Amino acid sequence: MRFLSLPHFPGIEAHGEHRRRDYFIAIFTFVTTTICLTTDGFAPKYFQYLLALFGWLFLLAFLHGECKYVRTQVAVAVSFAVVGEYFASIYMQGYIYRFGNVPAYVPPGHGLVYLTAVALGRSGLFQRHARKIALVVISLCGLWAAWGLSQWTQRPDVIGAVLFMVFLAYLFKGRSPTVYLGAFFITSWLELVGTSAGTWAWAVIDPASKLPQGNPPSGVAAWYCLVDAVAIAGAAPLLDSLTRTRAYLQRQTVRF
Repeated sequence: MRFLSLPHFPGIEAHGEHRRRDYFIAIFTFVTTTICLTTDGFAPKYFQYLLALFGWLFLLAFLHGECKYVRTQVAVAVSFAVVGEYFASIYMQGYIYRFGNVPAYVPPGHGLVYLTAVALGRSGLFQRHARKIALVVISLCGLWAAWGLSQWTQRPDVIGAVLFMVFLAYLFKGRSPTVYLGAFFITSWLELVGTSAGTWAWAVIDPASKLPQGNPPSGVAAWYCLVDAVAIAGAAPLLDSLTRTRAYLQRQTVRF
């Protein structure tokens, strides 16, 4: 098994202070996600803007303690995820939020969720016990997917089984498997909380494939793994491009 090819985070993995901070980020996001999504299940629409304000404040505060590489990853993740939200929810209507919009707190929320996956993936717990955690995750997600295909479920979930296979591919072939393991925990939790609270609901039939899906689909973490993969792949080129652009502008300033 190829689970212990750990993600690389330049200049931060060796500090005990950062590892304690990683657990704080994870606990904070799990708690605040629960409060936010539960509240948005019944609160008026304008309350979403208040949640967004606090979301950005907390995200920026956490990013202040991160290296430039991780901050760039988060920026890429937020940008890609927001485009995906409008495409999948507003255009395709694969899932629909309570007010038919993309809530204002979704962009910072994606940033916090991605940062939590990163924090868990680089934490001492995940680095020391990656194989055991992977076996737990595969077992849980596999049982969830099997239940969605069984005769006892009230809502067939073929899409969930497909996404579970995609999730396995990320774990075995992806660049940062421990980050994907972290993504499974935080994203599965927020999906279960959000759908239970009525904050959003997944369409009974996936509009793209025309296959039935659960609410939420069992392998939904695979979608967030895609966000993680794009962020990991896009951060270095973007950071290099920004560095080159800044150097070029500085040279032009000196000339004039």
